[in-house]
Amino acid sequence: MARKMLIDGEKGNPNGEEAHYDFDLFVIGAGSGGVRASRFSAQYGAKVGICELPFHPVSSEVIGGVGGTCVIRGCVPKKILVYGASFGPELQDARSFGWELNERLDFDWKKLLHKKTEEILRLNGIYKRLLANSGVKLFEGEGKVVGPNEVEVTQLDGTKIGYSAKHILIATGSRAQRLPIPGQELAITSDEALSLEELPKRAVVLGAGYIAVEFASIWRGMGATVDLFYRKELPLRGFDDEMRAVVARNLEGRGINLHPNTNLTELVRTEDGIKVRTDHGEELMADVVLFATGRAPNTKRLNLEAVGVELDKIGAVKVDEYSQTNVPSIWAIGDATNRMNLTPVALMEGGYFAKTVFGGEPTKPDHTNIPSAVFCIPPLSVVGLSEEQATEQANGDVLVFTSTFNPMKNTISGRQEKTFMKLVVDSETDKVLGASMCGPDAPEIMQGIAIALKCGATKAQFDSTVGIHPSAAEEFVTLRSVTRRIAAGKPKTNL
Repeated sequence: MARKMLIDGEKGNPNGEEAHYDFDLFVIGAGSGGVRASRFSAQYGAKVGICELPFHPVSSEVIGGVGGTCVIRGCVPKKILVYGASFGPELQDARSFGWELNERLDFDWKKLLHKKTEEILRLNGIYKRLLANSGVKLFEGEGKVVGPNEVEVTQLDGTKIGYSAKHILIATGSRAQRLPIPGQELAITSDEALSLEELPKRAVVLGAGYIAVEFASIWRGMGATVDLFYRKELPLRGFDDEMRAVVARNLEGRGINLHPNTNLTELVRTEDGIKVRTDHGEELMADVVLFATGRAPNTKRLNLEAVGVELDKIGAVKVDEYSQTNVPSIWAIGDATNRMNLTPVALMEGGYFAKTVFGGEPTKPDHTNIPSAVFCIPPLSVVGLSEEQATEQANGDVLVFTSTFNPMKNTISGRQEKTFMKLVVDSETDKVLGASMCGPDAPEIMQGIAIALKCGATKAQFDSTVGIHPSAAEEFVTLRSVTRRIAAGKPKTNL
């Protein structure tokens, strides 16, 4: 989008007089991205205000909380439950390492839930203190844009207060969506799944993304019967197809019932629970049905279109490479823009916004080679291009290096679950284009690999790196034999 970039210190008044505003920056949304942008902007000397809905573990149009989705009802509480779910199988494996355990292992869901809630309350308080210590003024209430330089905050008592700001930043994130089928009100989203009063014995999960496979792993690890339904042949659309197949095998190996190429058509409440009907004519009973069918930008109540801000067809805020909208004084970051919906990406975009607008150093967020992880059990982590993406984008042939092995821990415990690693390399330049791993500690290992890819590492540099022994990570520097060579331009599969 070609337009003037209004940055701090420039005079927006055509008469050459600097207009007076209540704030240099007003941020709507105090999640990870909004807090980062407001703090960094304040450190550059800006006068900053930020508003956020009142705290609650389950979000709605009128409740939320400082810290946002990741801290309150996303990454952090999810990871706590993943830890909890991992202990069950590991305690079983411990017997092979000499630990004498009672035959019965008891799990207290309510205790874990209480600990999870304590932690998110602690983090909510930390985020508030971070804002206060940075000199950012926090307003509790619902914010909306009423002009290019005007915001309105509806306070908890219903009163509305207007503020002017030289710059307005939209950082309202996204919200979970429900599938529009009969009985949809009987299902829950990830918000409620993190705060269930009782642990389900029978769980049905609909979806194929991060949230679906993670909650399937969590509930199965805690002893529930889990059925996972998704519309494609494999879960995790958008990831490397070979890695998707590995994850599917692991989910099945852990006892999760997979239902590929299947959708849900109706939910019915009965005395025995929720009756679930599929488009294949199947019926099964569940205590909980989780819709993990995607998230939508949380922009409906912001009044953006009324002030001329362009949105796309799903409600995401359209921005340029610097996170600026078509209205020069209004900017947007994070899930509200639907670029790459990951918390660390929102943090990056928030920091670069502050540097661009208040630091005098226009900086574009770089969305290449961003690592990510799916915290299923065991986890999947990737960085760079998948094999399919590399085949489409590389100039020359693509070399694929893979390794499948039984981790040392499993050779003792007897668990039949292999780790899988993969490197994708451009044959002409020797540059490593992508790396993937599914197995224990994959996210911890992939963070280091991501640095190498960001630096443009070649396969020869991987090969010349000395490994740490014994470790799984050393496999990435000992992949010597090409598994397959793929001619550039081969069409992508559609699993």
